[in-house]
Amino acid sequence: MGLFVYTRHTSDCPNKSDRFWKRCRCPKWIRGTLNGSAIRQTADTRSWEKAESERRRLEDEAERRATAIRQGEAPRRAIEVVTIDDAVDRFLTSKRNENLAESTMDKLTTIFEKQFLGWAKSAGFKNIADITAADLEAFRDIWTDGPLAKKKKQERIIGFFYYCVRLGWIKSNPAVLLGRIKADGPPTDYFPKQEFDHIVDTTYIYQPKGWKECRNQATRLRILIMLMRWSGLAIRDALTLERHRLNDKDELLLYRAKTGNPVYVPLPNDVAEMLRNIPPGPCPNPRYFFWSGNGSPKSVVGNWQRSFRRLFKLANIRRDDGTPKRCHPHMFRDTFAVEMLLAGVPLEQVSILLGHKSVKITEKHYAPWVKARQDQLAANVRMAWSVLAKPKKRARKKLPRAAAKSA
Repeated sequence: MGLFVYTRHTSDCPNKSDRFWKRCRCPKWIRGTLNGSAIRQTADTRSWEKAESERRRLEDEAERRATAIRQGEAPRRAIEVVTIDDAVDRFLTSKRNENLAESTMDKLTTIFEKQFLGWAKSAGFKNIADITAADLEAFRDIWTDGPLAKKKKQERIIGFFYYCVRLGWIKSNPAVLLGRIKADGPPTDYFPKQEFDHIVDTTYIYQPKGWKECRNQATRLRILIMLMRWSGLAIRDALTLERHRLNDKDELLLYRAKTGNPVYVPLPNDVAEMLRNIPPGPCPNPRYFFWSGNGSPKSVVGNWQRSFRRLFKLANIRRDDGTPKRCHPHMFRDTFAVEMLLAGVPLEQVSILLGHKSVKITEKHYAPWVKARQDQLAANVRMAWSVLAKPKKRARKKLPRAAAKSA
């Protein structure tokens, strides 16, 4: 009986020739034999030390079972008794080892450490196996989120319990029995040219608010708007944009595809020049256009969100019926996508520029704006008009042969 830890290197790892290399961040696996049975499974970590700890746990558990069998005792339960606190802690640790985005980890931490654990303790649950589908329904009843946020939260709850199933803590996933949450949110909106120009013009009369904003905040806000509109970057990516990603050809490096090929988007010359000559903010950092490099990106986004709320209130954009239009910074990214689609750029190319993992994501959000689809719909309607408007020829009745001859 014996297990050992090894590393399954990624293709770009410089140490991929040595599967026992410990100091890289590649996934760690466990292999060997326990009581005559071959074992090969992931350690659910990228840390060699944590993988060794998991290996020892597996060997100790197998030894206890073998001892119980030799002594004629009943073998230990196949389902390990795990507390909810331990399950949540190991789940979040596993997710951190997957190198997820900080914003994703913040959401997971809020859902499981603050909301799920708080509910479980108040309801008197201790072990993860004690929770049923009915209990999870009761947990869902106290959610105050909107439909889309509820749907996302339920998907994460399902993923958490699948993790518990995979590790053998529970036999089945109770969360999959929850009813589906329908979340048909409002259609993607954007800023047409007239509205966009009005927002940009409003930045010239925008006044920084006391000490909370730097004196050139209006200019920096205008440049940020132009960057998001013409690059399709989300506000977080735009604020943490590094200067080296803008080359001499006024092309902005968006990201590197899985193939390793860079994906660029060209910027209008005036926008590129505005970026290069952006006035410095508080605590300027030569590495970034907007960010000082201090604090977390989440707090930086929050600060700029407040500036955008003041700007949109000042712009006072209204719909045709006179009602206020709900405006938010992500609509500049939506404007980039919608204007591209209305210009006839294929959906697949827009999806690449937006950095979506699948074109289905792009289609889900922007399908109503695909120009080719709209043109085809219009053409089909006009074709139907022509068919319906064409008069039908009356069929001539055929006479019997005898009658035809006499005629």
